[in-house]
Amino acid sequence: MPTPDSPLRTWVREHAENRPGVYRMHGHDGRVLYVGKSVKVRTRLLSYFRAEPGQKPAELIRETRRITWDYIPDEFGTLVREMRLIQQQRPRFNVQHKRKRAYAFVKITAEQAPRVLPVSSVSEDGALYYGPFPRVGRVAQTIRDLAHSLGLRDCAGATPIHYRDQLDIFGSGERTPLCMRAELGSCMGPCAGMVSAGDYLRRLDEARRFLENRTRTPLHRIQARMEEAAARMDFEYAAILRDRLQRLRMFQQELTAFRGHVESLRFIYRARGHAGRDRLYLIRAGRIRDHLPVPRSPEGVERARGRIVDAFTGPEAGPGALSAHDAAEVLLVARYFRLHEEERDRTLEPDAVLRQLRRAVPPTGDVVFGLASADAAGGGGPDPRRDRAPRSESAGPIRPAVRRPPSSGCGRTRPSSRAAPRGGNC
Repeated sequence: MPTPDSPLRTWVREHAENRPGVYRMHGHDGRVLYVGKSVKVRTRLLSYFRAEPGQKPAELIRETRRITWDYIPDEFGTLVREMRLIQQQRPRFNVQHKRKRAYAFVKITAEQAPRVLPVSSVSEDGALYYGPFPRVGRVAQTIRDLAHSLGLRDCAGATPIHYRDQLDIFGSGERTPLCMRAELGSCMGPCAGMVSAGDYLRRLDEARRFLENRTRTPLHRIQARMEEAAARMDFEYAAILRDRLQRLRMFQQELTAFRGHVESLRFIYRARGHAGRDRLYLIRAGRIRDHLPVPRSPEGVERARGRIVDAFTGPEAGPGALSAHDAAEVLLVARYFRLHEEERDRTLEPDAVLRQLRRAVPPTGDVVFGLASADAAGGGGPDPRRDRAPRSESAGPIRPAVRRPPSSGCGRTRPSSRAAPRGGNC
């Protein structure tokens, strides 16, 4: 166990600096036990050696054999770097001791007869994920309503599937449904050859488009069934359908609201850096598409222009699967600007910045990326600062970046390949 006078503590005292950064504590086998962050790395690391026995820091430092760290120019970068390292390495002490707010996702499985399911996390399993949603219980009920209204199965993933048009080389003949839903007509029965693969997958596509807020057909189906039930005086069933319709309508409204929140997270953020090393984060649909130092030279301004064009004017993947990384990053960005509302004053409108950079003689980087009006700085043209976007911790389907008032959505995106901010390793 490292003591107050241990070589490990001496190493930290002699080599670590009080700068923002992310640190990793390694065990005897070299594996990362814990990932942490601090705006003063040296002070934070030395505090572990003063922890009282029985406290988590004392338990952690007892198992630590080596400490490494990266210096990051700014606090926002340390948050992003910490999140990515925890996702990549899943350190034991982070997993055990970090509380996580419960969120729900909607999953479309990658099975022969895919299911639409409520889940609590995102996995790299080839499925499509929509979310995250904060109301876990409500999402579970609503997704059951959606599956029942479209006739999609919700049985176990291992249930054998036999489509009507599937070749049966063993000549099994007529099959019996494996659950009551097929017999009651609320499941299309892909386990018993009651539906063709094409018909089932078309209904699945209808569910996917509903989750992407591109159709209201499931609502129309329920409305028609409710009216039919009322017409034959089956008022109890009509009331069940009415409640189901209301839940799905409310859910689709939330989908629209979530999308608006995510789309509002579109800006260039100038983060305060250590010793004046400010950094620009290009954030689109809640995800960090690129990051770079504030350019000081004409050549640097031109390079920055190209990277901003790539980040904000390139094609957007549109509604798609949220990777685990994407979901965590959207939540981190939304939460950061919710808790640090004053940092909204350090964000710039990408379109206004690009208009200035496309002039025949672009202004200097201090004018374009400074946080005062370009007119006041003598550069002319519009102020690239943007209004504050609505606060949100939710995410939804990410659409091509179009400015609009905040409303609601949820959906799919493709994982970003951008690297996290990095610094020197000790």
